[in-house]
Amino acid sequence: MDIYDIIIVGGGPAGYTAALYAARAGLSTAVLEKSSPGGQMTLTGDIDNYPGFDEGIDGFTLGMRMQKGAERFGAVTLYAEAESLSLEGKIKSVRAGNSEYHGRAVILAMGAYPRRLGLSNEEALTGRGVHYCAHCDGRFYKGREVAVVGGGNSAAEDALYLSGLAKSVVLIHRRDSLRAEKIYRTRLFEKDNITVLYNSEIAIIEGEDSLKGITVKSTSDSSVRRLYPDGLFVSVGREPATGIVKGALALDRGGYIIADESTGTSLPGVFAAGDIRTKSLRQVITAASDGASAAYHAQRYLESLGGE
Repeated sequence: MDIYDIIIVGGGPAGYTAALYAARAGLSTAVLEKSSPGGQMTLTGDIDNYPGFDEGIDGFTLGMRMQKGAERFGAVTLYAEAESLSLEGKIKSVRAGNSEYHGRAVILAMGAYPRRLGLSNEEALTGRGVHYCAHCDGRFYKGREVAVVGGGNSAAEDALYLSGLAKSVVLIHRRDSLRAEKIYRTRLFEKDNITVLYNSEIAIIEGEDSLKGITVKSTSDSSVRRLYPDGLFVSVGREPATGIVKGALALDRGGYIIADESTGTSLPGVFAAGDIRTKSLRQVITAASDGASAAYHAQRYLESLGGE
C-alpha cells in the first residue's frame, strides 16, 4: 500500500500552495482535484489583487501556474473527486471512485462556493454580468450601474464597496429590513448613490451572451418591475464544501471547519486551509497563506510521529 506523507483534497490556491511548501520540504505529496487547478478563482476573468502580477492575471492561468510550481518540487496531481474520508488514526484515507489514497496527514482545501439564486440563465451569465465577488470584479463597473442581492453583512459590505466605484447601486432584499449589523446599515443610508429595495426578489435574469436586465418581484404584493443594471452581484451567503466531513470534524454554525491560524482541526493530523475554514476574509491571497501554514504545521505533526 502506497502511503503519501500528505494528501491534499482540493486544488485551489490553498491546496496548491500547501503542495508547494510540502513538496519543497521533501514530503511526498498528492493533490486530489476533481476538475481543474485553481478552484473557484478560475471563474474570475482578471485577478488584479494578487501580488507579483502588476498587470493582473486571469484565474485559470494563475491556477495552472500554482500547479506547475508545486509539481516542480515533486507534488503529484490526482484528478479525482473525494467521496469519503477516514481521518482518524495515524494512516488516513481518501476514497475517490474505485480508488483509495492513503496519507499520514491530510489537508482539506475544498473551498466554499457562493450560494446561487437558482435562476435560469444565472450560470450561463456568470462572469458575463453576474458575479459573486464584488472585490474581485467590481472594478469592471466603474462609473456604471450595478445591483446587489442580499441583506446580510456581506451584501452590505459589497454594496458599500461598489458605491465607491459605480455610478449607482441598488441593493435588493427580500425582507422588510436588512439583517446587516447597525454599523453597516448606518453607512449604507449615508450613501447618496445606494438605493435599497425591500420586500423584493429577482424573478428573472435576462440576457444571452451578457446581462441585459432583471425582473424584480415584490414579496408583498407580487408586483414586478424591470431594472437594467450593467452588473449583478449575488451576495446571499456561501456554502462550504464540507459535506464529506460532517460528523467527523468540528464545524461552526455555518458549516465551516473550525480551525485557527494554525489550520489545525479537531483531529490530529488533519488541517483545513482556505475558504473551507472559519475566517474573516476569503481571498486568493488568504487562501495561499493558509496553504503555507497548513503545510508547515502538517510537517511539524509528521515530525512528532517520529518513526511510527
